Amino acid sequence: MPRVWRFLPHDAALVGQVAADLRVSPLMAQVLIARKLQHQAADVLSPRLSTLYEPELLPGLSDAADRIVSAIRAGRRITIYGDYDVDGVTATALLWHCITLAGGKADYYIPSRMEEGYGINCEALRQLHQEDATRLVVSVDCGITSVAEALLARELGLELIITDHHQAGAALPEAACLVHPRLPGGAYPFGELCGVGVAFKLAWGICQRLGDGKRASPVMREFLIGAMGLAAIGTIADVVPLRGENRLIVKFGLKSLHDRDLPGLKSLLKVAQLDQKPAIEADDIAFGLAPRINAAGRLGQARLAVELLTTDKPERAAMLAAHLDELNKSRRTVELKIFKEAREQIAGRADWSEAPAVVLAADSWHPGVIGIVASRVVEQFSRPAILIAFNGQAATGQGSGRTHGRFDLHAALSACATHLISFGGHQAAAGLKISKDRIDAFRDDFFRYVSDNHTTGPRDSELQIDAEVRLADLTPRAVRELDLLSPFGADNPRPVFATTRVELAEPPRKMGQDERHLSLRVRQHNVTLRAIAFARSEWADQIAQLGGPFSISYAPCINRFRGAENVELQLIDWQPEPSVAARQPVESATV
Repeated sequence: MPRVWRFLPHDAALVGQVAADLRVSPLMAQVLIARKLQHQAADVLSPRLSTLYEPELLPGLSDAADRIVSAIRAGRRITIYGDYDVDGVTATALLWHCITLAGGKADYYIPSRMEEGYGINCEALRQLHQEDATRLVVSVDCGITSVAEALLARELGLELIITDHHQAGAALPEAACLVHPRLPGGAYPFGELCGVGVAFKLAWGICQRLGDGKRASPVMREFLIGAMGLAAIGTIADVVPLRGENRLIVKFGLKSLHDRDLPGLKSLLKVAQLDQKPAIEADDIAFGLAPRINAAGRLGQARLAVELLTTDKPERAAMLAAHLDELNKSRRTVELKIFKEAREQIAGRADWSEAPAVVLAADSWHPGVIGIVASRVVEQFSRPAILIAFNGQAATGQGSGRTHGRFDLHAALSACATHLISFGGHQAAAGLKISKDRIDAFRDDFFRYVSDNHTTGPRDSELQIDAEVRLADLTPRAVRELDLLSPFGADNPRPVFATTRVELAEPPRKMGQDERHLSLRVRQHNVTLRAIAFARSEWADQIAQLGGPFSISYAPCINRFRGAENVELQLIDWQPEPSVAARQPVESATV
């Protein structure tokens, strides 16, 4: 289905007024107006750490911080029970650093993705209790649905604090205390924190209590500023909206990454070839650091990722970073194999090819990689997808799903819960456990629910465009100014523009490994710019055969190479020239 280009509202007079009032370029003014940010431009363009909400506003945090400080002072062991994804790993490392720096005895427990699955499990709690019945257990990035597990902890006499951000179930776990930005009855102003964001707020509350009650000591204050780097990595990787507090955490956290004297981070930056880059951007985390950390969890070695981020030994850090780099290469190989087999399954069943969703299963698939493959299946087939791995022909399989468009995947699993052993997640992504003999019944009911509640249309594949501009408007100064809107990511994408009637300045060129990517040089009047389209080499022949002008949509950026700065276009879509006349505006044309 061709993408619909949906142009956001534009008012030339208002653009001029905003540009003059804020002393910004017309390009920036157009983006601010299109995104309805002109009235909060001061906070957007000049963010301040002082606008972060005080920790005690977070439901349950004051009680949790008091309990942790009490445990530190009493010399009790504090075990951080984390998760195996980047959010959980960084949250575990951040809280470990905080407690250790405060003089506490901290360790961590990360469940195996393949053997234990997501979240707190009863066997782990029994093991922790047997080893040390007086320890305090603090979960990060998991636990809000662990009702039975919290009950077991209470029966054992094991003090359990749950900190999480995932969607709660009908009943809340009866832990010693719960810390969650969307806890029922709470009124926290920003509910979109991820697990490491909650852990950062908890660390802040601990540091306050170890100071004068309101302000942390100078040492702990420096720790908090540096810890925002870990928080930034987890926030970007968890794909939560980069607005509000999340944007502040990432904005200031990215600046601290080079400054933190953590051997693990330095080694990780080096293997990702980011150690010499003057400024780390959100994309560097999303495509450089996060996949390497995630690979450890996906392949059952998440503890090594936590060790990397907590070790103070440079030699060990270098060895672990190199190992994670190799795991990531292995993960890519496994991912390609599963994706190929998933496509073959769909192609082998005519009824599945036309179905409203995708539900696939196999005995040979790796449960740690199916989530990534589910995302690729959604991209290719434009429908919600769930992949299920039965490791070694086990009777119980682990599934991972990704949504399409605005479809609520968590609600769909809730409607089909009678077929599932367990499930959890949120609107866009979810995980589940299921018995092999329930697959067919689950697939039928899931297909039926999707068919009744999800209609695929142009809005699901639309591309929102901030403004139509000329190539001449994309000066280096104007494009650099757009970086003030960063960090870019979920709910805060790079500004997207469209330019009509461009021509090829030279034939398209395929580039990169296996010639997967596309390089163009486009010209409009007397301005010529380079455009890059990642994983879109198939466009080369199509564009070359046009024989006339065409329209492009893209995100402009600055390419910095050997001291030179040039404007480059990240090509998102293109259309033969006549189709632009039929472009669609946003329904609400008011600003």
